Amino acid sequence: MAKVNITRDIIHRQIKERGALGFERHYHVTDPFIRRLGLEAELQVSGQCLKNKTRSFLLASGSDDQHTIVWDPLHHKKLLSMHTGHTANIFSVKFLPHSGDRILITGAADSKVHVHDLTVKETIHMFGDHTNRVKRIATAPMWPNTFWSAAEDGLIRQYDLRENSKRSEVLIDLTEYCGELVEAKCLTVNPQDNNYLAVGANEPFVRLYDIRMIHNHRKSMKQSPSAGVHTFCDRQKPLPDGAAQYYVAGHLPVKLPDYNNRLRVLVATYVTFSPDGTELLVNMGGEQVYLFDLTYKQRPYTFLLPKKCHTSGEVQNGKTSTNGVSNGIHLHSNGFRLSEGRGHVSPQVELPPYLERIKQQANEAFACQQWTQAIQLYSRAIQKAPNNAMLYGNRAAAYMKRKWDGDHYDALRDCLKAISLNPCHLKAHFRLARCLFELKYVAEALECLDDFKGKFPEQAHSSACDALDRDINAALFSKSDNAEDKKGGGPIRLRATGRKASISEDEMVLRERSYDYKFRYCGHCNTTTDIKEANFFGSNAQYIVSGSDDGSFFIWEKETTNLVRVLQGDESIVNCLQPHPSYCFLATSGIDPVVRLWNPRPESETLNGRVVVDMEGASQANQRRMNADPLEVMLLNMGYRITGLTSGGAGGSDDEDSSEGQVQCRPS
Repeated sequence: MAKVNITRDIIHRQIKERGALGFERHYHVTDPFIRRLGLEAELQVSGQCLKNKTRSFLLASGSDDQHTIVWDPLHHKKLLSMHTGHTANIFSVKFLPHSGDRILITGAADSKVHVHDLTVKETIHMFGDHTNRVKRIATAPMWPNTFWSAAEDGLIRQYDLRENSKRSEVLIDLTEYCGELVEAKCLTVNPQDNNYLAVGANEPFVRLYDIRMIHNHRKSMKQSPSAGVHTFCDRQKPLPDGAAQYYVAGHLPVKLPDYNNRLRVLVATYVTFSPDGTELLVNMGGEQVYLFDLTYKQRPYTFLLPKKCHTSGEVQNGKTSTNGVSNGIHLHSNGFRLSEGRGHVSPQVELPPYLERIKQQANEAFACQQWTQAIQLYSRAIQKAPNNAMLYGNRAAAYMKRKWDGDHYDALRDCLKAISLNPCHLKAHFRLARCLFELKYVAEALECLDDFKGKFPEQAHSSACDALDRDINAALFSKSDNAEDKKGGGPIRLRATGRKASISEDEMVLRERSYDYKFRYCGHCNTTTDIKEANFFGSNAQYIVSGSDDGSFFIWEKETTNLVRVLQGDESIVNCLQPHPSYCFLATSGIDPVVRLWNPRPESETLNGRVVVDMEGASQANQRRMNADPLEVMLLNMGYRITGLTSGGAGGSDDEDSSEGQVQCRPS
């Protein structure tokens, strides 16, 4: 954190009232606070598997015993406890905005949504419209009488407490697009523009809906004179064009068949907006945590493979396009073409001394095969020098060596960035071909390698080129199912295995228009429960926090994606993390029958016993856990020790030749 004069800021806050809010936002959560974060108290409850939700000075928890408890977390006091009327475990609790903390909403595994008046400890509304478990409740700051629910029947329902009807309205029916097997798992409303609703389901795609457009479309349908007259050629769309946007990590759709074969489920377990509403955070079960930029959107870098093209493609990573969307690679039926010739090389500005030292430290970590440490150091340098091609190229090499889930895709993104900054970056060109191969874009990898040989003929017969050439040709002639699917040219990445017939054409179009992520956060494990949360921490969303199957919760810097703190929050699993809106204060819960409260501890206090010192070791263990056989995971959860798990990159089936000849995978 940059040095600041806090004494000056305190005086400024005292003499200028308008400076108080800025002071609070700036010092809400800071790096010293994060380093001193520790356990303050434990709130004992009777049930297990807690779900908690904070308001300014209240904390509500729900548990498997169907009770909800409201706490004063700052004073560690239980204010009230009541049975919710549910007959199964509670999955979600929410305060209704502008109700004076009087109205609480709960959703549970009994498929019911209940509304409670806490002042009289009574359930005042009971909704039983869902036909499967209710996983999440969402509210909107500006709509005090309205809320929404997401359930495993694939429906998003809207409720208005002002209406006399005891029934809710179906706002979104995912089954109309994805078939009967789709399940809605989570949802959230944009805090700055309550017309936008994000929904996660049991698949890698996250959807962003415009509620206003959906309601206007349905009103116009009812008012249309021909609303009730349809022919076989006239199909009414359930959603209007432009009412939905899809977001997905670019490498996940093509990995989906492999994950399904290994019984590894991809499911969005939690979605939330940043405080300013410009970013969307997704905890992807079976994978990592992803942040999507809703303002500066970009297409996935390896997404579409049109069967025909009339112009040669180029590798690019521009900031603008005709529709304001950045594109990574334009991939065509015959791959893509690098820009012809050596091109103009943008001059590389020398790094200032302090960044040069960071780069050298990263290079030393790379030489010692400390891949994660090297990645974090390169990321720190990139944050300060975002236009240095060498840093991106070096970080790509570290990603390729580490081989965690998604690392080859991040390496591909870094290679493209390096090439856009320096078209003659030899190593970035070669690593790009290797990344495409590892990502199963075999034909495109071959064309990229051919272009590399043409652009750098002195490297055409290097051992690295020969090795990659052999790998690619072996894969092209392979009789595996994946190779046959690729050869057919079908967009297998857009379909869920075994559900091709149930996905509508409208859904296919929306998936093809998906946007890619901005940042990825690694280290935790999210495979055991489908309610695991991830949240922004700090008024300016400076940090990302997430629970994990190993009983810890993880804290990352948002901009660098570096892991900065790991704390043991539960004996089994941390599911819920809710930050206080204005204090550096965090509530967590999981399987243990307690809610744990965390805040910065005094500097005089001894080191907290819940601090996980070996953060990299914990992260590596979680990567192995995510790639383990489901039976092994079950045995791990039962306390058995499993041997034989791979101890390398924990990246599943990723393989890479250890030697690259003259274009070795080492930092510059």
